[in-house]
Amino acid sequence: MFFVSDIYTTAPSEFKTVLQEKTYRALQDLHIPFERVDTDEAITMEDCVHIDKKLDMKMIKTLFLCNRQQTAFYLFITAGDKPFKSKEFSNSLGVARVSFAPADLMEKMLGTKIGAATVFSALLDKDNAVQIVFDKDVIHDKWYGCSDGTTKGYIKLNTAQVIHDFLPFVNHIPSIIEV
Repeated sequence: MFFVSDIYTTAPSEFKTVLQEKTYRALQDLHIPFERVDTDEAITMEDCVHIDKKLDMKMIKTLFLCNRQQTAFYLFITAGDKPFKSKEFSNSLGVARVSFAPADLMEKMLGTKIGAATVFSALLDKDNAVQIVFDKDVIHDKWYGCSDGTTKGYIKLNTAQVIHDFLPFVNHIPSIIEV
């Protein structure tokens, strides 16, 4: 059975990564309320079904993408149950075809490992090397569910606050596309 803790509204007492600590500090500084759970390691969207049920929301899917030359990077945020089609993404954004960025670049640039990609990685992207791209469907959802920068911590917060409070705080203006 997949473990999902009780719901907490405070940061963890110990942080597992630098990004996780920065995430909760930013939420505190911005006065953005959240609910969170600790879990078994969740890597796939199937793992997230249990988290969705506990937090009464739908987890978003965050993909770290790049062009063939690995000179343009994208953090694509879409509905968890929506299949990813590289051609549609590239056409909607008007860029060359993209693919999944390598795991080592994900750790270096986003401060996370596979399964933990999160919008909160923008806290580490001081040079705006990663373009944040939202699927139009996501911005209309009331709740935003994502990783806290680890594969064992997940957060539910208001989508509007992610877009209108958090992203300006980290100097990232998201693109919004329809795929």
